[in-house]
Amino acid sequence: MFNDIGGLELVALVILAVLIFGPDKLPKLIQDVSRFIRKVRDFSESAKADIRSELGPEFKDFEFEDLNPKTFVRKQLMDKDDLGLDEIRNGFDFRKELSEVTDAVNGKETAAPAGAAAAAGTSLSKDYGTSSGGSDLLRKRDTLDADECPPFDSDAT
Repeated sequence: MFNDIGGLELVALVILAVLIFGPDKLPKLIQDVSRFIRKVRDFSESAKADIRSELGPEFKDFEFEDLNPKTFVRKQLMDKDDLGLDEIRNGFDFRKELSEVTDAVNGKETAAPAGAAAAAGTSLSKDYGTSSGGSDLLRKRDTLDADECPPFDSDAT
């Protein structure tokens, strides 16, 4: 309830209460406040018991904390695997996917057939001037063909 109140703030509240109510009335006030809190707790527990009894035996394990949306979702979706979430969660290897993308960007060969890589390498070596079998699509070409216009970026001008 008071998770964000520090020690210094608590001492300030106690000093303020002593100054406002005085040392004579403070013990009586503390007793009255604690009695009121106890009555509110008893009232809420009896209301919960009445609601559980009215709902019937099929709701005997019903908890009011389950009405919190976070708890409800966690209980209904995360504990059960009806939707196959565990399979989806465990089937995706982020590091493997990231390494494949990095290899593709850097021009390293992944598990592609040898014939396809050789054909791609010859066509890329002609277009981009690479003599190795790897494809470096991000590398800027040194020269343009005779009938080719230079690249133009309309957003840059």
